Amino acid sequence: MRGPWILRLVILWWWLGSAAAAVPLSRDELTPLIVPPYALGENLDDRGVWGLLNSGGAEAGYVLETGNLAPLPGFSGAPINLLVMIDLEGRFLDVKLIAHNEPIFVSGLGEAPFRAFLEQYRGHSIHEPLVVGTPYGTAGGGSDLVYLDGVTKATASVRIAHESILAATLAVARERMQGIAAGPPVRPDPDVVLALDWAALVERGLARNLRVSNAELDQAFAGTVWADDDPEADADPEAMFLDLWVVDIGPPSVARAVLTPDSLGDVDRLTQLSPDDELLLVIDAGRHGLVSDGFVRNTAPDRLSAEQDGLPVALRDADLLFETLPDVPEGSAMILRVDRRLGFDPTRDWVLTAQAVRAHGMLQPEMGSQHFSLITRSDPALFRQPETRKALPPWQEALLNRKIDLILLVGFLIVVLALVGPSMHALAAPARLTPVRLAVLAGVIGFVGWWGQGQLSIVTALAVLRAAVEGGSLAVLVYDPFSLLVWAVAILGLFLWGRGLFCGWLCPFGAMQEFAHHAGRLLRLPEWNPSARWDRRLKWVKYVALAGLVAVAFVRPDAAETAAEIEPFKTAVTTFFQREWYFVAYALFWLGLGMVTFKGFCRYLCPLGALMALGGVLRLRKWIPRRAECGTPCQLCRVRCRYGAIERSGKIDYSECFQCLDCVSIHDDKAQCVPLILAARRRSTTEAA
Repeated sequence: MRGPWILRLVILWWWLGSAAAAVPLSRDELTPLIVPPYALGENLDDRGVWGLLNSGGAEAGYVLETGNLAPLPGFSGAPINLLVMIDLEGRFLDVKLIAHNEPIFVSGLGEAPFRAFLEQYRGHSIHEPLVVGTPYGTAGGGSDLVYLDGVTKATASVRIAHESILAATLAVARERMQGIAAGPPVRPDPDVVLALDWAALVERGLARNLRVSNAELDQAFAGTVWADDDPEADADPEAMFLDLWVVDIGPPSVARAVLTPDSLGDVDRLTQLSPDDELLLVIDAGRHGLVSDGFVRNTAPDRLSAEQDGLPVALRDADLLFETLPDVPEGSAMILRVDRRLGFDPTRDWVLTAQAVRAHGMLQPEMGSQHFSLITRSDPALFRQPETRKALPPWQEALLNRKIDLILLVGFLIVVLALVGPSMHALAAPARLTPVRLAVLAGVIGFVGWWGQGQLSIVTALAVLRAAVEGGSLAVLVYDPFSLLVWAVAILGLFLWGRGLFCGWLCPFGAMQEFAHHAGRLLRLPEWNPSARWDRRLKWVKYVALAGLVAVAFVRPDAAETAAEIEPFKTAVTTFFQREWYFVAYALFWLGLGMVTFKGFCRYLCPLGALMALGGVLRLRKWIPRRAECGTPCQLCRVRCRYGAIERSGKIDYSECFQCLDCVSIHDDKAQCVPLILAARRRSTTEAA
């Protein structure tokens, strides 16, 4: 019973390692790894693929991580994560080691040989048939294969790293350079059972043949220095130089049609050990022989190559001894394996190429070659197609990705609306208002701001304005449903309360300033507020800032985002103060000022606040209760209002009201409201008389 538990532990170990490697590096982590004259470009997807820029800022290629694109388990059970840089033609610019757990390189040889191995990729191309190893004897002489020197005693780890590099790089090349999206590989369907023999395979195109006579071979070399270097071809022009058959024996029904039962059992055992390999039977009844005389088993065949979609397919000898059925053509035969995880799809056209090599000269012969290709494919009906999820519209995808956040946000907003709406007077009780308000504002900072990234910005409003005037699309708004929901509630608030709902309850940076002011009171810092005259003047600055941003958006749209940095929201909320020092200093200045001047940025400079104030004209009611005595003679609410939103007459200036409810608290409190206190005294005097 110990076996299953050990197996589960191994699977768990591998899963944990895969999960750890599945988190791509951030921009800050990647930037130091990109050596000039190159620079890191934009993030292209969530799998760790980035653009690569040259010294002039133009697109130069791609940067990718293998750990997320091709999490092939290494010898340790965890993927080897490598950083790969390629140019737009698919040439390797650099390959670097990011993380690994390979025992031989951790506590044995050290990482130096591993890093030296990776340096060999520089200058090679993904279009070359790269293999790890060294040609033995005459093997590889004149071959198309490009050999990379492996690391002695670390063959398995190096080969896995090589396959990870190929899988990840080829996936990016297919998608970015050819527009072919990489998906999960097809697999032979064991449930498809067909009664097939060799004749049926040929008739159905499952066994395909390429024939090249000696005469055709001579014709291919005609006019070259190798034209007369094959006496055997001259002696018998009609004989077959190449009589090549290729059969995909991955589908069980096809394998049973060509292999004997004993050989079929060996193939089944190999399939169980390597379930990602597609097995190909190749037979040559001519004199080509498939490989050179010095070929070593379990390596890449040096006279055969393959490609699909213009990119190489890595072939490797399966190192199987097998027998075919009597009706199968006889000749040089071998079973090749192709890793489907490298992007190979046997159900689409792929090309198998046989290389004919001739040598001219005796001591140091000059090698020349010609190539003969066969296009082949397997029947898709024999394969289990991967389930592909139909692409959803961007707005639906965004909703699904943030489903939990949106549910929590809806609940949070309902609570806020209930508090400031039907429960406003209960909330305004002096003992309840401050702790509940601060709790809500803490949730706004932590959940709406830092977690949900729901800080509204004037940038969005300017984009909407430009789209409305110039006829652009507003589709980008649906990509961020979290912020869109905050916008919707803020706009609803304009009808019910004016600017106060957003500026007073839902703005994360506004909430930060309010906490800063409370901190200033705890530290007993002096308060500094401009005079009433300067307060009125300074409140116009935010409208000037708004007008300036609107002008920039239309006159210099390329500078609009820079101008919008007048808002410190990106620094304090979006990036959590992880920016250049001058942006951080600017945001901290306003928070520091807030410790002595209550919400100075919100009151005097915020362009979004100015827009919300203008939107306050949509307000349908006067929701703050007033009495006839408010203003004359009572001035308590005006004196206590930290926003200066109450006039001497007692009238509320809703364009400056932040819905703090302090005046509502005073209005309802019999111990604070002067008219209520005077009325109570009169009743007491009357009852005493």
